[in-house]
Amino acid sequence: MNFGRATLRFGPLRLAVVLLGDRLSGAAIQQTRVDTFVIEAENPGEALRAELDARGLAPRSVALGLARTAVAVKPIDLPPVVGEMREMVRFELDRHLPFPADDAPFDFLTLPPDGEPGEPASETKRVLIAAADRRVVETAIRLAEEAKLRPVSITVAAHDLLALVKTVRRERVAWIHRCGDTADLLLLNGDTLVLSRNVPATDEAELATEARRSLAVARWRACDAVWVSGDHAETVANALAPLGAPVTRPPYTPRAERRLAAITEEPRGARELAVAVASGRGVRPLDLIPSALRPRRLTRPQWITVGTLAATVVLAIAALLVPGYREHRVLNALNRDVARIDPEVRVVERTLGELERKRALLTAVQTIEASAIRPLPVLRELTEILPGDAWLTMLSFDTKGVELTGQAAQASALIPVLENSPLLERVEFASPVTRGRDREQFRIRAAWEVGRPEAAAVGAPPSPSPTAARPKRDEEPPALGGAATPTRPTPGTPPRVGPGGRRP
Repeated sequence: MNFGRATLRFGPLRLAVVLLGDRLSGAAIQQTRVDTFVIEAENPGEALRAELDARGLAPRSVALGLARTAVAVKPIDLPPVVGEMREMVRFELDRHLPFPADDAPFDFLTLPPDGEPGEPASETKRVLIAAADRRVVETAIRLAEEAKLRPVSITVAAHDLLALVKTVRRERVAWIHRCGDTADLLLLNGDTLVLSRNVPATDEAELATEARRSLAVARWRACDAVWVSGDHAETVANALAPLGAPVTRPPYTPRAERRLAAITEEPRGARELAVAVASGRGVRPLDLIPSALRPRRLTRPQWITVGTLAATVVLAIAALLVPGYREHRVLNALNRDVARIDPEVRVVERTLGELERKRALLTAVQTIEASAIRPLPVLRELTEILPGDAWLTMLSFDTKGVELTGQAAQASALIPVLENSPLLERVEFASPVTRGRDREQFRIRAAWEVGRPEAAAVGAPPSPSPTAARPKRDEEPPALGGAATPTRPTPGTPPRVGPGGRRP
């Protein structure tokens, strides 16, 4: 059957070829597409390549299946000694093979304990070996190379029938698959192959006899079920009733049912073998492919190790990422809270900024006030101590002292008066005194009193003057410069001078 070339673009293509003497049985599976064919030609390799091209199939690899008659399959007992199992089997091959064991491809699998349930198991190790003549395997490999295919496995085709069914643990089953004039007999213990034989199928009674003999070889008294498949399965089923077990069709999986339903041509038995070989996956039991060509596949213990390692790596990565993920979530929550209160924070920051600026301005003002000279206390003191006949035309002062410019009847009398002031010291003329018509022009400089910085720099009011009360004086208009307000006595009243030249 040909479903067209377009379907090749989807899914992997799996090809199997079974070597059945002078003919080949092939099966190609790609998703729901199943192609089966039988080839009889003098040059099977070229014929296989031509058949694949004609069907639009372009596989790169092939699983090869051998006829049961081309392979020696036999259960053997190994002594209970400790050693490498494969080397022990290799050492025993010479006694069990009908052809030279040197360089013979072989494989084996460990069998479950023999005997009936409840009986003590034997101390010997029982294995099932499969070995073929080196020339048989080389012929199969050469066939694949001529068809430009890469072999991935070389097994007994009947052994791959296990890939089509779902077995029950510890159920003992006799499976008879008829292909032409012969039948392949498989004994299964659950999903483990215990024995396989190729027996004639032309006589149904003889087939039942060979089945009973096979039970004895496997050390079984009886079996739990008998499965029949292949060519003319109904006829074979009627002959196997004396085995004392129900004879049924194999319990194929749903996928196997769909694939086998696609077989509509005869001979059916050979095509079913090809479908079984194509359905096999992973490590196949009793694989005879040479080590150089064997694909690298992990065994069950290796898969367990890899799984444990992968789980450890995942847990380690999770241990590293989970705290970071939690911190990321917490950080996102904090960022949301910060974004929510950010406007309020900005308002508070602006308020604090304004407050800091006002505080700095207040500090500057206080500093200026503390370092500035306050003129009012100085003017008040000069007004009180200067005599009435003295006039000031200019008054200037700084942090060092004060300078007075004006007129007086007697300028020299002003020196002791100013010296007695608690604000001033080191009073002296800054320039020579000049005489006018009736007054003397003077320029007097004085320094601030040491120890009384509050009166000058800070501007604190000076201590109360010890002078007595003086009579009320007439106020004069301000002198030139507006620096001070000179006073004069009432006409007819001479000024009074107290101790030290100060007016009482």
